[in-house]
Amino acid sequence: MDYSSLAKRARAAKKHAYAPYSRFSVGAALLSRDGRVFTGCNVEDSSLGLTVCAERTALLKAVSEGARKFVAIAVASDENGFTFPCGACRQVLLDIAGDIDVVLTAPRSKVKVLKASELLPFPFGAENLTRKK
Repeated sequence: MDYSSLAKRARAAKKHAYAPYSRFSVGAALLSRDGRVFTGCNVEDSSLGLTVCAERTALLKAVSEGARKFVAIAVASDENGFTFPCGACRQVLLDIAGDIDVVLTAPRSKVKVLKASELLPFPFGAENLTRKK
């Protein structure tokens, strides 16, 4: 799947966002290595800390359906410029999906591709967990 098609799927997912508080709708489309696409949108809660972002929604859906290897994730919002994943999403994506391509979208079908490691250059990962006996 080409990244413009993946971005289109993210834009479509954005339409399902539940964002009554921020009015900031985001959609994501995650491409697994076997060609499946998992979409997600942000879902807000009045206790904003319990809100789940579109990127994590897509990733958690994918993992819950057995996907473990990923190629790219596209992110779309209604903003004029590119919308970048938040810090929590960057950490979770890099930790679970690995150094995948992050396809940022903007109006008029503009696309910018970065590696997840470019968005979070010094991640906390499993190698940081030491187990002492």
